[in-house]
Amino acid sequence: MDFEFKDRYDINNLLRIMEILRSENGCPWDREQDHKSIRKDFLEETYEVCEAIDLEDSELLREELGDVLLQVVFHARIEEEQGRFTFADSVNDVCRKLIVRHPHVFGEVKVKDSEDVLRNWNDIKQKTKGQETYTETLRSVCGALPALMRAQKIGKRAERAGMDFPDAEAALKSLESEIEEVKAASAENEAEELGDMLFAAVNVVRKKGYDAEELLTRAADKFVDRFEKTENMVRCEGKDMRSLDIDTLDAYWQKAKNQ
Repeated sequence: MDFEFKDRYDINNLLRIMEILRSENGCPWDREQDHKSIRKDFLEETYEVCEAIDLEDSELLREELGDVLLQVVFHARIEEEQGRFTFADSVNDVCRKLIVRHPHVFGEVKVKDSEDVLRNWNDIKQKTKGQETYTETLRSVCGALPALMRAQKIGKRAERAGMDFPDAEAALKSLESEIEEVKAASAENEAEELGDMLFAAVNVVRKKGYDAEELLTRAADKFVDRFEKTENMVRCEGKDMRSLDIDTLDAYWQKAKNQ
């Protein structure tokens, strides 16, 4: 095996390690993988990076960024084996993209602030991707994104075309209307109306300047914390939550909420 052990490795060493792992005499598990089999691994590693950021844990972030880079190298190696592209091609592409989309840095374009930068970025992105209509920009939002994130990005892109609520109050009225439609929905169209209600709620969040994904994450965490307090109070009295009716549990919940 042609490999040099070192005290400190670089990206070229990582590429070589992946090449060895995927080789005939490498690791059986690594050789068996394809894009689809390790797709979830990529998602999990990305979310672990996000968790490290949320925890403001630099040591953990360092480790998790390395794990994400491993996934990038893994996928690139699979493509290189098929003769389609290499890791270097991906690096070249993203470098070219950054240069083209920052004409105020690498060209003569003048900008006043970050708003100008984002406006130019979106215009250049639309042009380089050959998107001639606003609908194409909406359809290009990644379908694999978490639904809340995707809904918010679609709403933001619709806003660029002028198709948006004038303010958060108007978006809230739309949400109230969707809630009424859910109440009046038949069994056949209830699911559709619930989806419309969720999309309307995302619009309210967006117009108020928040991130829907982050807010729901916080709300879920808050629910778990209050649930724990509720359960602890119930257990301290020698009871089991499942033996209590919902009204009794709600009374405990209110106590937990006020702690």
